[in-house]
Amino acid sequence: MFEKIKEMLRESQAMVHINSEFKIVCLDQIERKQILTSFDKISRKVSCPHNMSHVMTFVIEMIKYAKQASETEGVFVEAGCFKGGSTAKFSTVAKSLKRKMVVFDSFEGIPKNDEKHQKSIYGYSINNWFQKGAFRGGLEEVKHNVDTFGDSSVCKYVKGWFDDTLPDISIDIAGAYVDVDLASSTKTCIKYFYPRLLPGGFLISQDGDFPLVIDVFDDDEFWEQEVGCTKPKIHGLNKSKMLKVYKPA
Repeated sequence: MFEKIKEMLRESQAMVHINSEFKIVCLDQIERKQILTSFDKISRKVSCPHNMSHVMTFVIEMIKYAKQASETEGVFVEAGCFKGGSTAKFSTVAKSLKRKMVVFDSFEGIPKNDEKHQKSIYGYSINNWFQKGAFRGGLEEVKHNVDTFGDSSVCKYVKGWFDDTLPDISIDIAGAYVDVDLASSTKTCIKYFYPRLLPGGFLISQDGDFPLVIDVFDDDEFWEQEVGCTKPKIHGLNKSKMLKVYKPA
């Protein structure tokens, strides 16, 4: 119970900042209300392990990028979609911005792994959270939820383990949302997404409160040898669940 109260307080504080920034990037009050109301409805209808502040962090960056980009070049990608609740939310915004979405997931849950997760940076246990098959959402279930609550016309689904599907991508990415839980999966996503980001593009991880994921983002050698660049500034590192990385414009 105490952990739930602390989580509610963290979310409340995060939404104060989110709402302030949302008003800046989306001046239309009616549009803002419509987005938040539709997102709340989706969360009530579809199992969503994220909070409103998590998805809104990505939505704000989607809108900011679209406003600064001169064309509609670049797609938004999501890695790890569970039941499709976040996909449904992002798809409605992508549609309004006249952009496509590519959704990567095994649709079989988390892969077999031997990662030893213990506690989040907030102190609560995450031991045994990420066992093989956890957070599974089948492809047809995800498609149904996006068809029902989002906009499937902008979505393409890529089924398979990230190690198998990501090395072959040739898309230009405007923004990437990474919610994959494992350090190994995070590495794969960064390795193949970041080089494909367009100038001014962004990558956001929802797993920034997991120490093993933090280690990946903070690894200079990984960035230099596997991603092929000097480690960029990681916004929120060791402080926030939501990590943001921008590609230089």
